[in-house]
Amino acid sequence: MLILAIDTSTSAITVALHDDTRVVAAASHLDPRAHTEWVSPLVASCLSSAGLAPRDLTAVVVGNGPGPFTGLRVGIVTGLTMGHALGVPVHGICSLDVLAAQAAGTVHGGELLVATDARRKEVYWSRYAVRPGAVERLTFPAVQRPADLPDELRALPTAGRGPLLWPELFPDPVPVLDVDAAVLARIAVERSLAGEEMPVEPLYLRRPDALTTAERAAR
Repeated sequence: MLILAIDTSTSAITVALHDDTRVVAAASHLDPRAHTEWVSPLVASCLSSAGLAPRDLTAVVVGNGPGPFTGLRVGIVTGLTMGHALGVPVHGICSLDVLAAQAAGTVHGGELLVATDARRKEVYWSRYAVRPGAVERLTFPAVQRPADLPDELRALPTAGRGPLLWPELFPDPVPVLDVDAAVLARIAVERSLAGEEMPVEPLYLRRPDALTTAERAAR
């Protein structure tokens, strides 16, 4: 098995290769507005550094988001296009789940909040329970102004860029800001071995900023 993982839901464009045992290559670039320019070169870089070719891939996994429309769409379309061209399955995993898994090691039991930058002065968020060897999502991902979240929710240890942008509203930041494709790949392997379904279901959660002429006229 050789899985290519791609996530473009946060400020990091991140790519990794996992051979079912370990991560064999990983690369990321931090730029919230350059997903289109970087995702394909990062894929090529990972394959080259591992001495592999696209034909060696047996599956692709993408981060489903939530994330800003354009950036998120780049990663998902890239993954789906590669899967179709290579004839391999493409899976999807909620990107907030990946951030929660990255942050779980700093939270020894209890609950965790993931709050990422949704722009428009909002956050994409979800609540998680952290247990030994497991992280469980308790709420479906949502988008909201951070000040409108309940106080007890904002008081939880919080991963993502929410605490960086609104430190006065998220008093217990966890030092995890962006998705790591290496962790996305590991989760994909774990869920695949467990026989879990991993559909590609983009979590845009709201309409894109850019509208067609017909859409603007209908508003």
